[in-house]
Amino acid sequence: MSARKPLKILIALQYYLPHRTGVPLHIQRVAEKLVQRGHEVTVIAARHTIDLPRDETINGVRIVRLWAAIQVSRGMVMPAYPWALYLFLGVKKYDVVWVSTPMLETALSAIIAQITRRGLVCTHHGDLILPKGLFNRFVSWFTFLNYKYMARFASKLITYSSDYAQQSYYLIPYMEKVRAIFPPIQIPKPDSERAADLHERWSQEGDPVIGYAGRFVLEKRPDLAIRALEVIHQKYPKARLVFAGNHKIPYENTWEKFQPLVQRFNEHLIFLGEIASPEALANYYAACDVLVLPSDTECFALVQVEAMLCGTPVVATDIPGARVPVRETGMGKLAPAGDAEAIGRALLDVLDHPEKYVKTEAEVRAVFDLDRTVDQYEEEFYRAAERGKR
Repeated sequence: MSARKPLKILIALQYYLPHRTGVPLHIQRVAEKLVQRGHEVTVIAARHTIDLPRDETINGVRIVRLWAAIQVSRGMVMPAYPWALYLFLGVKKYDVVWVSTPMLETALSAIIAQITRRGLVCTHHGDLILPKGLFNRFVSWFTFLNYKYMARFASKLITYSSDYAQQSYYLIPYMEKVRAIFPPIQIPKPDSERAADLHERWSQEGDPVIGYAGRFVLEKRPDLAIRALEVIHQKYPKARLVFAGNHKIPYENTWEKFQPLVQRFNEHLIFLGEIASPEALANYYAACDVLVLPSDTECFALVQVEAMLCGTPVVATDIPGARVPVRETGMGKLAPAGDAEAIGRALLDVLDHPEKYVKTEAEVRAVFDLDRTVDQYEEEFYRAAERGKR
């Protein structure tokens, strides 16, 4: 791949740095590797906080942030988005646009890519799942309608795993265009002394520390992680659950809804909020005895592999997408979705028999290799750029 002419790649998504959730981290890791390989990469994203610069370059990736007029559920409406797309694809002659879904503007991306005869690649980061309600039903319908138009013209629809694709209502109608590429995983080595200090701080009387890394939203079922403590406390009465991630989410009231449960287990819960530093995140993972992922729906969850690379096994629900890291590495155990008692029993098994589940960093990296992931993305971008010229 490296002998070919470098590409000019335009990335279109809602949020980018410093917004540190799974999607922008996924995009950042691939984008920065592409820059290292000589490609020109520009990101168009929402200016989601007013203090962010409109135009800056981070690690070789140019970021153009657009004014977001209003926020609709998780999405942000950017009035200048069509003009920005046309400017880079039509005027500055970028070769390919890489979009992330779900996203409100995906149909616009397809239309402008067609007009300018540019390649179009999409990475689908998971079906849109919103709380019940008439407005959220409209948002889901409208977003999917936009996606369907885009999917007809995309060169490739990339998913995190075949396991997830086979049950995704977004992907099933277009399986002939789908390619599974494992997400890019990048985490620094933890500081063993710092991790040990954190474990000592969080542990009560030597009992286990269980990690939960993610937003406190309904689809991720933080309530099940908390209820699983009932089982764990039968053997480890002082075990604690340490949350890393935002717990007060503006677009849903899960935090408020589960306050009675949170207060009931209050002395066994620690809420750290979002951990921005990769080094601090690695130390968090290493300080936990096990990470729990109790989601009802999950495309993959990068946090699982990040934890594994830091030496921490995982208990995840046995659902499409989420079960892939545990199945591929053997570094953890699966539990039925929606069953707090079963999740608690699985956590106990991992806590009691870590030798059965802990793998080496080399064993995990043999499955989830960052350079191999970028190779596959680069291949699809070249194909899309050629296809766009026809």
